[in-house]
Amino acid sequence: MRALASATLALLLCACATPSRWTTGEPLNGVVARLGYPTYEFPGENGQRVLEYATGPFGKFTYQLRFAADERLLSAEQVLTEANFATIVAGMSTEDLRRRIGPPAKRFRVARPPQTVWAYRYDAPFCQWFMVGVGDDGRVMDTAYGPDPACEVNDGDLLSMGRRR
Repeated sequence: MRALASATLALLLCACATPSRWTTGEPLNGVVARLGYPTYEFPGENGQRVLEYATGPFGKFTYQLRFAADERLLSAEQVLTEANFATIVAGMSTEDLRRRIGPPAKRFRVARPPQTVWAYRYDAPFCQWFMVGVGDDGRVMDTAYGPDPACEVNDGDLLSMGRRR
């Protein structure tokens, strides 16, 4: 039941929370009344507030809405894009990473080099995700693209189809 509720929320956010549905100058309280509480909030430059609406571990969109000090909408951006991924560099802190592209869909540990991988699903023509290797010091070590395991096919079944019995 909990999974169904999460999936429904993600679909509603995707359906309702598109940048074309927001108007520059819209008040912050109006956005929150429509979308609910953000998944994350952090301060921006010059007294701005940034509200983040992430669509969850299987969602491919994370929206960040920037509000001026007077709590009027300045901009709305879908941040899970290859252009934003290209700005992630070695040495960046996890806080900067988090504020730049939001929460990862999944985190997992790898042994060589020892690091925690933050993996991000995003809207792409192929079933892939963006991965960021984070060292034990909390700094970005490297980045890469790879196949999203949610899309993997059991290759053994495909290979056995062509075999004679």
